Amino acid sequence: MLTQEQHKPLILIVDDTPENIDVLAATLRNEYDLKIATNGKKALKIAQQSSPKPEMILLDVMMPEMDGYEVCRQLKANPITSDIPVLFVTAKANPCDEEQGFALGAVDYITKPISPPRVKARVRTHIALYNQNRQLQKKVKERTLSLEQNRLRIIQHLGRAVEYKDNETGAHVIRMSHYSKFLAEAYGGNPDWVEMVFNAAPMHDVGKIGIADSILLKPGKLDHDEWDTMQQHTIFGAKILGDCDDDPMLNMAKVIALTHHEKWDGSGYPYGLKGEEIPIEGRIVAIADVLDALLSKRPYKAAWTLEEALNYMDENAGLHFDASLIKLLHTVIPKIEEIRAAYPDEE
Repeated sequence: MLTQEQHKPLILIVDDTPENIDVLAATLRNEYDLKIATNGKKALKIAQQSSPKPEMILLDVMMPEMDGYEVCRQLKANPITSDIPVLFVTAKANPCDEEQGFALGAVDYITKPISPPRVKARVRTHIALYNQNRQLQKKVKERTLSLEQNRLRIIQHLGRAVEYKDNETGAHVIRMSHYSKFLAEAYGGNPDWVEMVFNAAPMHDVGKIGIADSILLKPGKLDHDEWDTMQQHTIFGAKILGDCDDDPMLNMAKVIALTHHEKWDGSGYPYGLKGEEIPIEGRIVAIADVLDALLSKRPYKAAWTLEEALNYMDENAGLHFDASLIKLLHTVIPKIEEIRAAYPDEE
């Protein structure tokens, strides 16, 4: 029995047929809090914005406009919702359909017409596993904290080495990694993803190691060929970080190195990605990197005031930057000011 301090786990039921919703709701409402979505778009919105987040999503496959498979794909691709267990409840009973559901990251697949005892048992099992996994992840994270801290120091030092090569202070890479973390938190990403952003951000310009000093340190404006070469540092960074699919943090660092100079309007480099084609990590680091550069003194410019820098960021929202992230930027300015005070540029 739940005490007053405990809460019922929240389950999101997604189905476009009222009769199916009624059956599932009647089966589960005594043990769980329920939210209902009658299409995929509503489901994604609820999953992203609900507080607390659903601890499980029961998802129909055959829905108009956006089927359940696409909903699941988007849930698993978004760091806000990627860790929520998805259980398909569908009339599609072909083994190929079931295989597709599991391939997209679902934890289970139940065919209609449902058996209420079976649904209860499966839901109870997977929510228990979900909670156990969270506890296990917490313990593993605690046990590996020292190793991660040492790893982060190595990454930060390499990032600082790049900044020194590029006429910038080593404090820049520390500050912008914190800014990136603040934005990732404000965006609503799960804690593990936020921490990965923080750890990966210092590697954003590692590709500058491959750029000749005659270009990197040139006091004047770069000519066309030199600018083309400079843009290659994003490609070099991805190559330096290499194939790292077995390491999520290094893989994120590779994505950031490659995409942090892409622009929301498609005018960035190296690939001219546009809007949400740019990975969210790249969009976040682009803002953090530019903001700190504006606020910092450089041999070729004076430091901007915070007001001047924020005005620039606002003016370029929807052009250079993701406008929704610029709104979030304003909410974390007090934290950014604390970091700037803690990590000033060396004279």
